[in-house]
Amino acid sequence: MALDPSMPILVVDDYQTMVRIIRNLLKQLGFENVDDASDGTTAISKMRDKKYGLVISDWNMEPMSGFELLQKVREETALSETPFIIVTAESKTENVVAAKKAGVSNYIVKPFNAQTLKTKIESVCAAA
Repeated sequence: MALDPSMPILVVDDYQTMVRIIRNLLKQLGFENVDDASDGTTAISKMRDKKYGLVISDWNMEPMSGFELLQKVREETALSETPFIIVTAESKTENVVAAKKAGVSNYIVKPFNAQTLKTKIESVCAAA
């Protein structure tokens, strides 16, 4: 399935350098409509204001983790269908299992490149 470069994407990470890295990777893949949020509360607020085709969120954030953000997104009827990718430096099996149970669309372990990101986005969008 061809990716839609106009699809709005929300990148959520409390580390601005990581936001920049993901933004640059998305730009390499042709995505220009990218917003970001530095925490889960801001992300939920932005998601209520704008319909995103995809959320890419870090797992380890304060005060709301990416996992907690995922749970909140899945609980809200208007947001629950939004494709959601969690990015993490940890590949702990229990985290992957917990994220799958909570309804994550896909999971990326850092470090990753544009090709990995593209593959994950394609699989998420094909399933949506």
